Amino acid sequence: MQAHRKLVNSVQGCVDEALWGMVSGHGGLTLLEGQRVVLRSDLGALRGRVALVAGGGSGHEPAHAGYIGKGMLSGVVAGAVFASPPPGSVLAAILAMWRGGASGVLLIVKNYTGDRLNFGLALEQARAKGVPVSMVVVADDCAFTAPSKAGRRGLCGTVLVHKLAGALAEEGRTLDEIVQKVNEAAQGIGTLGVSLSPCSVPGSCPNFELPPGEMELGLGIHGEPGIKRSKVGTADEVVKFMIDHMTDPSSQSHLPLKAGDTVVLVVNNLGSLSCLELAIVKGSAIRYLEERGVCIARVMSGTFMTSLEMAGVSLTLMLANQDILRLFDADTTAPAWPKVSNVTLSGRNRTIGPTQEHTAEPENTTQGPRSAVLRRVLQGVCTSLLAQQEVLNELDRAAGDGDCGNTHALAAQAIQEWLQGHVTPDCPGQLLSSLAGLVQEHMGGSSGALYSLFLTAAAPHLKGKTELSAWADAVHAGMEAMKRYGGAEQGDRTMLDALCPAVEELSKLSTVPPGGEMEVLQSAVERAVSGAERTRNLTAKAGRASYIAAQHVTQPDPGAVAVATILKAILTALQDEV
Repeated sequence: MQAHRKLVNSVQGCVDEALWGMVSGHGGLTLLEGQRVVLRSDLGALRGRVALVAGGGSGHEPAHAGYIGKGMLSGVVAGAVFASPPPGSVLAAILAMWRGGASGVLLIVKNYTGDRLNFGLALEQARAKGVPVSMVVVADDCAFTAPSKAGRRGLCGTVLVHKLAGALAEEGRTLDEIVQKVNEAAQGIGTLGVSLSPCSVPGSCPNFELPPGEMELGLGIHGEPGIKRSKVGTADEVVKFMIDHMTDPSSQSHLPLKAGDTVVLVVNNLGSLSCLELAIVKGSAIRYLEERGVCIARVMSGTFMTSLEMAGVSLTLMLANQDILRLFDADTTAPAWPKVSNVTLSGRNRTIGPTQEHTAEPENTTQGPRSAVLRRVLQGVCTSLLAQQEVLNELDRAAGDGDCGNTHALAAQAIQEWLQGHVTPDCPGQLLSSLAGLVQEHMGGSSGALYSLFLTAAAPHLKGKTELSAWADAVHAGMEAMKRYGGAEQGDRTMLDALCPAVEELSKLSTVPPGGEMEVLQSAVERAVSGAERTRNLTAKAGRASYIAAQHVTQPDPGAVAVATILKAILTALQDEV
């Protein structure tokens, strides 16, 4: 197993350089010379108030230095990655607070043996120097049903303790008052994590192996394995399992949560979970808690306490009353504390209906002599696009994401379903407007937008008109709309390389003598096919293919081939009519 690559200058100096980077980029932070200690720049503002010191091993960023500021921590002590800081550094931080005029110092420590020992030793040394100092140990882990003598671990719930204690200190509460209130609140905090990948200390191999498709439940924040390994489920399934485990009354470490309770929910990214996944997990947690009759007062979602690059998430629940919510909502200048809505989230209306707008009288949708022809043309186009689905996908794999055939198939299927349930209008302009809406809704991507633009711009030229010159004007207007908004021109290796020559040929419809229409259409199709074929020798200047080196793009452009396919299908259907 190889060590995970990390963007650092050196393994030995990564912690010091990270602290320097954080302090250098924020005017409210400063380093204590000679120590891995970050302090508030305005220590004088603590005069007469309790100062808060936290910390622990590095690798949990933005914890802990990200929570320094007015209304939260006064300073933090950083150890090496996943290693408790030495007591000398903790003592130096305490003394800096005391000498700066603080009335006392509260140490907020996660329940790990190294942290308890080193912070505890510094506490005793500070007391021996006459400093009023106390320690709160946070143990919010709900993983183990029967914790060992070491007790429950301290996890992301510690950040909530930082916030509550910081707000109390800002109010001028005494050291004893803060300790009492924070300890009471901590009894109502529970956290559980799940991981889809391990993490690794810089320069080292991952702490454990996790096969593809499996997840680890109940792991700690130092990369240690969890209590159970299972197959990865859906977000809803995983979230339900996590909350049920956290609140299982048979577990000695459960959070006593019942219907009617009010909570603060924290959805924490353990390192490299995508924002997309995090939002899905947040929605799953909110839905399930509300199904259980729990009122969600506040939601924090983001990156708060990580485990290096671990792809995972932890959920924290804090039982809340009005006093706790007041402290939670209090202002802070800590850089990593998010801006959280102070509106109770449960019970609010999360959606609104569409706004009413005036619509013109619908056009006549009765069938006429053109209805059957238009329907057969559409059916032929849909059949051809579905038959070419894999061909278009294969062409798209060379320079795109390989879904050109799929997107055209989505449009074809939507049109087929629409044909089954609707009368095909006799008015071509009205039909194009309906198709524009279908394509926009079901096709997606840039192709869907371009086709919808074409149809929308073409439709007005065909409403109430039957002459061939109207069709020439319509397709020209559609082509110009695609150029105007898409930014491409003929020769840029796009669908326009098939469409433009075809439209040029179709312009002859306005002057063609009676009986010559099919000849013009035949010629337009031939020019579209040859235009699509020529794209294999063009350099892409627009679209996704423009980012690919020219030597890797040797097949015809899939969008141009799709346009040629559509025109051929129209020609075939009309020839059958003749």
